[in-house]
Amino acid sequence: MSLIENIEYFRKNIPLHVKLVAVSKTKPIEDLQEAYHTGHRIFGENKAQELFIKQPLLPKDIEWHFIGHLQSNKVKKIIGKVSLIHSLDSWTLAEAVSRAACEAGVIAGALLQINIAGEMSKYGLAPDEAEAFAGAAAGLPGLELRGLMTIAPECEDPEEVRYVFRQTGELAKRLKDNIPGVKMDLLSMGMTGDYEVAVEEGSNILRLGTALFGR
Repeated sequence: MSLIENIEYFRKNIPLHVKLVAVSKTKPIEDLQEAYHTGHRIFGENKAQELFIKQPLLPKDIEWHFIGHLQSNKVKKIIGKVSLIHSLDSWTLAEAVSRAACEAGVIAGALLQINIAGEMSKYGLAPDEAEAFAGAAAGLPGLELRGLMTIAPECEDPEEVRYVFRQTGELAKRLKDNIPGVKMDLLSMGMTGDYEVAVEEGSNILRLGTALFGR
């Protein structure tokens, strides 16, 4: 199917409360413009330099999300340019986001990246680190914790990774109940191969690239 058909498919087939982030990393400006003309307004980039190139070339009403590993030395440049950082995964990064947001006079929304499966190849906090980290981060000025993000291991049968999404949702609930000032209203879970299971387990942000733009 074409990009337009793919976007229309997901508009019809995911719940209204689920936000669809079009993962536009490595995609040319023309693809983003085509998606924009269908009415789509939310795009996710995983490299700061690519975001800086694309953003000035596209309409100002786009909601940009940063979904990749974020280096502390790039934080100052993206604060104020993105609506949500999906990949808060270290205390050094949390402090950098706080400082940059305070200097810019803005509140930076962020999700804690959780590595439920404990994969060495992926970034993210271990589940047992999350409560102490979130409690401390909730006290940082300029930083607003909005929820959790996770990436499930790749597999042919998404049922094999259902536990990842379920445990992430359960963790979000515990953090919300136990830590004052932490909203935990956003769960960024699910990509092209496992989005249906992720939605069933409570995801309200999907990060879809291949499912929209093709390979």
